[in-house]
Amino acid sequence: MTSAAPATIGQTSSARQAIVAVFMQVVAVVVYSWTVFREPLAQLHGWSKAQTIMPYRYSLIAVAIGTVVGGLWHDRRGARVVASTGGILVGIGFLVSAIYGNTAGGLVIGWGIMGGMGSGFAYVTPIANLVRWFPDKRGTMVGLAVMGAGLSPLFWGPLIEKLVGRDAARFATTIPNTFEIMAVIFVVAVVGAAQFYRVPPPGWTPPGFVFGTHRRQGMEVSPRQMFATWQFYALWLIFLLGSAVGLTAIGQVAPLFQEFAKASAPISAGVAVGIMGVCNGSGRLGWGAISDHIGRKPTLVAMNIVSIVVCVGFLHSVQDVWHLIFGLCLAAFAYGGFLSLMPSFSADYFGEGNVGGNYGFLFSAWGLSGFLLPGYFEGLLDHAREAGNLVAGYQDVYAKLAIFAAAAALFAAFLRKPRTKPLRPG
Repeated sequence: MTSAAPATIGQTSSARQAIVAVFMQVVAVVVYSWTVFREPLAQLHGWSKAQTIMPYRYSLIAVAIGTVVGGLWHDRRGARVVASTGGILVGIGFLVSAIYGNTAGGLVIGWGIMGGMGSGFAYVTPIANLVRWFPDKRGTMVGLAVMGAGLSPLFWGPLIEKLVGRDAARFATTIPNTFEIMAVIFVVAVVGAAQFYRVPPPGWTPPGFVFGTHRRQGMEVSPRQMFATWQFYALWLIFLLGSAVGLTAIGQVAPLFQEFAKASAPISAGVAVGIMGVCNGSGRLGWGAISDHIGRKPTLVAMNIVSIVVCVGFLHSVQDVWHLIFGLCLAAFAYGGFLSLMPSFSADYFGEGNVGGNYGFLFSAWGLSGFLLPGYFEGLLDHAREAGNLVAGYQDVYAKLAIFAAAAALFAAFLRKPRTKPLRPG
């Protein structure tokens, strides 16, 4: 077979893989839509804000763990089996949520741990696959894939809101029914899409692509070798601090609308979640494409500067509903860039051969950030609510988040590519 044949086959298949990747991410990343469940659960069971955020927090850390395990598994067995397993696991988790969702612990196990782990399996597969198909456009194509994850609430948010309804007297029935319907959708869509995964043909590279400054041929760093570089720990810390703004804001969408916008809001909380999803997805594609042109490091610094502006200028003091909507959308836009840049950083710095496992370990920063920080900030808001000064509580939260973003920008400014020779498997 000539070298042209793999290239021709690869060009056609790469476009298909991009479509599969976006579809998989739209369906798989359901965790961002948890905020729609919070108020109905609070009304049904009388739970506090800290209690209703618990399944979301656990789902984020479980997604991170699933991404690590799924990434390592992907590097050995391929995308199809990992994503299919993830779809089945999430479906089971949602059924557990339907049966035992009358307790916070049941939702933590079903939605949080089982659903989060399965989502992590499904989430990492298109990312690891696309960095191999598109070595010349990593930022753009990974951004396109994870744009689907950002757009996921545009699908799930209004659907969940419609299925749950607004009649509090029916929540005891509609909430479990919603989990059951979601389980069926998830299993069918994710397992079905996984069967379309393909790996690049041997010897294939994009037409006109040469190994150069974008990556060095033969440079492949194992997870163990990656842990010996300071760049891994710097990226991990930047990921943890920088993503905190978006993760916290996304988890607070519905409560913020109910506490500040109320009847004056021109849109519902579910629609607001969907709009934030569009901004989140746009940020993933936009920042990823920008990084392919101006470089990863300046793009990363710029994203954190936007987050600082969001915290200080918009969400620090909610003035009106449009101020709130714009601030939340801008927070989601800045946050989205982390999910496209960090896989690209991983492939650029440590090679693509072990990108599933390497990025999985880097992604653990996102999970820890989502597990610790939204819960911590919800605790602060509960105390402020009890003291009758909720505005001061939000001011405290976003002042702290502005400091996190400033620290992430400072660390990003000192990043540089590891001066690593091609390494033997280790």
